[in-house]
Amino acid sequence: MEILLSELYGKQIITNEGKKVGIVEDLILDFDSGSVANLLLVKVENLVRSNNTAGILAKSSVKYGRIKSVSETIIISAK
Repeated sequence: MEILLSELYGKQIITNEGKKVGIVEDLILDFDSGSVANLLLVKVENLVRSNNTAGILAKSSVKYGRIKSVSETIIISAK
């Protein structure tokens, strides 16, 4: 699936079961593979300023591999 990174920002994320997850605020890129690693539900600035970066990252990110489709919303597989 090819998509421009700019098209992901601001899209709502929903599971394939209909549960609202959040809105894409930022991205984490894997420069080694040249791909998107995670969609963030918080701004990266808020993540790096936090004392609990790992905890926030775990709660506020979605692995890119969970994406099933991208249109007006992003559909991801349920865990």
